[in-house]
Amino acid sequence: MVKDLKQASKANEAPIWSKLADLAIKSSSSRRIVNLTRINKITKENDILFVPGKVLGTGNISHKITLSSFSISTTAANKIIQTGGKIMTYSEMIKKYPTGKGVIIFG
Repeated sequence: MVKDLKQASKANEAPIWSKLADLAIKSSSSRRIVNLTRINKITKENDILFVPGKVLGTGNISHKITLSSFSISTTAANKIIQTGGKIMTYSEMIKKYPTGKGVIIFG
C-alpha cells in the first residue's frame, strides 16, 4: 500500500497520497480511530474522506459520503452504504481522484 501511494503521489503530483503513505508507515497504536458520530457531525453531503486509521460503527450517519480507510468495521460500512454512501479501497480512490482534489484526510 505504501509503495502504491508514493507512486501515485509522484505520478499525479499529488502530495496527499505521499502524506497518507507516511501515515500508513506509523505503528498501529498511533493510527486514528474515528466513529460515525464524529464523521456525521463534521462532514456534509457528498464529502470524500480518507481516514488513516479505523472507522467504527458507533453512532449513525445522516448523509452520503465516500470513504476510504486503512480499516473499517462491518457495522460502519453497512451504515454508510445504507445512507447511499460508498466505501472505496485506497487504489479505487487513487484511480477516481488521482490528484487528490476534494479528498479530505479525516481524523
